[in-house]
Amino acid sequence: MTDATFQNGQGLWTRLYYGKTLPILTVLAVVIVSWYAGAVYLNSDILISTYERTNVEWDAEKLVTDAWKMDRPILPAPHQIVAELNKTVFQKKITSKRSLVYHAWITTSATLLGFAFGGILGIMLAVGIVHVPTLDRSLMPWVIASQTIPILAIAPMIIVVLGNVGLTGTIPKSIISMYLCFFPITIGMVKGLRSPDVLQLDLMRTYSASPAQIFWKLRVPASVPYLFASLKVAVAISLVGAIVGELPTGAVAGIGARLLSGSYYGQTIQIWAALVVASALGMLLVYIVSLTEKIVMARMGGRI
Repeated sequence: MTDATFQNGQGLWTRLYYGKTLPILTVLAVVIVSWYAGAVYLNSDILISTYERTNVEWDAEKLVTDAWKMDRPILPAPHQIVAELNKTVFQKKITSKRSLVYHAWITTSATLLGFAFGGILGIMLAVGIVHVPTLDRSLMPWVIASQTIPILAIAPMIIVVLGNVGLTGTIPKSIISMYLCFFPITIGMVKGLRSPDVLQLDLMRTYSASPAQIFWKLRVPASVPYLFASLKVAVAISLVGAIVGELPTGAVAGIGARLLSGSYYGQTIQIWAALVVASALGMLLVYIVSLTEKIVMARMGGRI
């Protein structure tokens, strides 16, 4: 091995060790090994009782092998979930009701609509709270108190009430998403709009700036980093709200519908596959918001 090859290998190892790749791969390996071990532990009781009832001879190797290939396991093995994802994501047409892509799009549409509603509502409330002292004293406590109500308790009521006035489908789910995601946006925008210090405000007044000019040229630019931090949280919560909104309606489409049908028929592999898709969708939405933040901050001359 030449010195250049050795140095290149050492440099690669150094980058892996001090970078993010090696820690991520290490954690992933630990999770996968623990997952396989947990699948054997949780599924073993059912298998052992089946062996004893049917007088089947078994050993540790057979127990482990059978625990990783059960049709309806308590905890499916990772390769079973991968196989289910391959079948329902890549081997089905996206227009098929058996495709997870189709169900993910149904949930995504409600998520994005609720996220848009929540963003508009949160920003409007924040502007009112910052500029109207009465709203700050009277409305802010109610905004905080609204998040103490469990969403699982209020979601059925929202769906029933909206259904009685003829609003069904995507709208009720988006309202639930809005209910969850407007709160972090409101809090973040209030913090951001109030972030300019006294010296900055006094300087603007020295230049005879109007309240509107102070708002648009000082408060709004200062609030952008706070807004995007809140949007990352809000878009993930909005996805949760859309899924929760699908559960009490007995929905036939959406990730929540897949979770329901899997629960009804004991299809735990289907449930886990839907959860993996929901997690991937949440990460994708957060990444899109982060990418938008980088573009906006770059255009404003800031740094991420």
